[in-house]
Amino acid sequence: MGKRLLVQRAGRGSPTFRNRGHLRVGPARYPPLPTTETIRGRIVDLLHDPGRWVPLAKIVLENGVEFLTPAVEGMYVGQIITLGPNADIKNGNILPISSIPEGTQICNIEIRPGDGGKLVRSSGTYAVIVGRSGNKTLVQLPSGKIKEIPNNARATIGVIAGGGRPEKPLLKAGASYHKWKVKARKWPRVRGVAMNAVSHPHGGGSHQSVSFPSTVARTAPPGQKVGHIAARRTGRRKG
Repeated sequence: MGKRLLVQRAGRGSPTFRNRGHLRVGPARYPPLPTTETIRGRIVDLLHDPGRWVPLAKIVLENGVEFLTPAVEGMYVGQIITLGPNADIKNGNILPISSIPEGTQICNIEIRPGDGGKLVRSSGTYAVIVGRSGNKTLVQLPSGKIKEIPNNARATIGVIAGGGRPEKPLLKAGASYHKWKVKARKWPRVRGVAMNAVSHPHGGGSHQSVSFPSTVARTAPPGQKVGHIAARRTGRRKG
């Protein structure tokens, strides 16, 4: 009998693979406020959220609503921020994207109005407003792609904090272990070709080689479903 593959064990949802959600401080999204209303709030704390790699700002609005949002560079405890179409264009303020001038650096952008913020939330990232088109605003994402965003979707002014994170070397394997531990990712990950034949379909043999085409169907059974799953193309690219 063979052994269960890593992906099979992960699919069971045992504690080894389960997301450690109890460590999280909470969801980071905008509160469900009317986009026509302008309201002030105060940053009461900057929190570390394990595995997020971006500090979270805890904001209390003057109506008593509390929410978390990814912090931008320059945020500090006690800072007054404003939400709404009449807010000033300054770091940390949250406005409908139609109220933000072209060329402004923004982050934590809603794709659909009211979804709480979906785009540009990684450390050190920002998007730039490049134009308007009817009831949509054209935004250049960190990837360089231009995306149309509804005018009444909200965004935060500024650059997400934590920039330069990938520049710090991990130096030792233990640092990488703890980095991925908090994100429920199994690490280190052993290559299938390095295993014995009993442990993986790619294992065994006199040298490390898959020894057969590694493309498998999308409908392949779990014990066979490793390698290039439902690959669109195979072989060497020509031209």
